[in-house]
Amino acid sequence: MRNLYFLLTKELRSYINSPVALVVITIFTVITGYYFYVIFANFSTMSFQAQTDPMVAKQYGALNVTEFVVRPFFGIVGLVMLIMLPMITMRSFAEEKKTGTMELLLTYPLTDTEAIIGKFLGCMGIFAVMLALTFPCLALVGYLGAPEWGVIAAGYVGLLLMGSAFISLGLFMSSLTENQIIAAALSFASLIILYMSGYSAAFAGEKVGKVLEYIAITNHLETFAKGVIDTSDVNYYILFTVLFLFLSMRSLESKRWRG
Repeated sequence: MRNLYFLLTKELRSYINSPVALVVITIFTVITGYYFYVIFANFSTMSFQAQTDPMVAKQYGALNVTEFVVRPFFGIVGLVMLIMLPMITMRSFAEEKKTGTMELLLTYPLTDTEAIIGKFLGCMGIFAVMLALTFPCLALVGYLGAPEWGVIAAGYVGLLLMGSAFISLGLFMSSLTENQIIAAALSFASLIILYMSGYSAAFAGEKVGKVLEYIAITNHLETFAKGVIDTSDVNYYILFTVLFLFLSMRSLESKRWRG
């Protein structure tokens, strides 16, 4: 446990001292904040039109802030995560290899599991900060409207689980190369393929389509955004995370074996 704590604090310090984390957090916050403004402004316009024009009110139906603001916002946050998280994970092992500190890390009295978990928790710590900075947007919704807080809580659970899946895949890609750009590109390409597989399901057969829909990584966020914590979605993200952490450990073991 001491070794894990040592590596976790080392990772967090390196991220805090690195401009990459600050830039990624800033860009993530600006993009999600901008899209929240667009979504909320559109909802406000729709509400005003519905109050002044009965025909518009009939067209929109019952305007619910959870349905028209909270759920679309979680969807946008998930997409921005897909773009930004590879930039957090790209340096995890690639930088260690390039600077030559990977060999030093492997000589520490650390198990492969502790090394992987320490890197993973360090990235999750930065990701938790990124998510926390989105909460003021929903707090504003709570102040001005009456959102369903259960839906908001479930949505954040879904984002945390999906983020852990993104990070585990990014760690694995970072363990394969010493070039951070290549690690980020591999992570982003893999996530895009997993994201687009849901759209490809419509052009495949019934059985293949169901498989493609299931492996589409962002599709499982939809039930969380509806306020439902489905065990099948939870299991998907947990198994996805465990699988890629396991692959990262195997990659690290091969590095030890090659010396």
